[in-house]
Amino acid sequence: MYAWFYGLIMAMQARPSYIIDGDLSQTIKPLDRGLAYGDGVFRTMQTKGGMPVCWPLHYQKLVADCAAIGIVCPSADLLMHDFVQLLVEPDLESNKLGVAKIIITRGEGERGYKTPAVTCPSRILIQSTMPSYAPDTYTTGVDLHLCELRLAAQPKLAGIKHLNRLENIMARMEWRDDAAFDGLLLDQQDNAIECTMANLFARYGNQLLTPDLMQCGVSGITRERILSLASVLNLTVQVTQLPLARLMQADEVLICNSLFGVFQVRSIQNASWPQQALAKNFRALLSHD
Repeated sequence: MYAWFYGLIMAMQARPSYIIDGDLSQTIKPLDRGLAYGDGVFRTMQTKGGMPVCWPLHYQKLVADCAAIGIVCPSADLLMHDFVQLLVEPDLESNKLGVAKIIITRGEGERGYKTPAVTCPSRILIQSTMPSYAPDTYTTGVDLHLCELRLAAQPKLAGIKHLNRLENIMARMEWRDDAAFDGLLLDQQDNAIECTMANLFARYGNQLLTPDLMQCGVSGITRERILSLASVLNLTVQVTQLPLARLMQADEVLICNSLFGVFQVRSIQNASWPQQALAKNFRALLSHD
């Protein structure tokens, strides 16, 4: 008879905790431009003991993305104070892994696209539980769905993790089963760009290629870290166009983000790759970087 009540309690415990503009009781205003127009940026990161992992890199990217669309990024001290307010003592003591999402919007404004002369950016910090990944994703790798949706070119927004993510949402709606871990996104010229939630790498011998993101796509910090660490594994890196046909001929394909680190790709459509060691080696380097 207590099953329903127990389920409700567990659901409440699993809900993400959040703080808005440094206030645990604050709510999003209807006139906030992030809500109305997607006028803002965000970052998703792993936390350990309630505090962000690789914080300097995440904050550096947050500042750059804000600047690209003309928003003044809140100070690192202000954002860290938000993390402290959300700290749960058991998590701090156990170094428990979690997920944090920081959203920065332009703040409130009147109706219409014209930006206010004076703005006060809104900041939102959401903390949630760390997702669990099947054990074989770390060994044999993951399968990718080849998305029908094609990314549009917009150089002024390329690389930025802005709040307009309808392309990713529409692409993710293309499959519902768990057979595919993520979806591969191409541009209008059939160049591989990224996945819906991860960046992409392809190895050809001792060369490691990653798609050029000057026209579309999101530049994640794990991608940047892999580019800087590749030489440790005697790999030369190249940021370039990566046509789908060429990707399918790679010796090894990897995907990466800030939560799972690096996974090997096992298959894309009819192309498949045997289990190899590069993803594991990069995960080891990232854990000590």
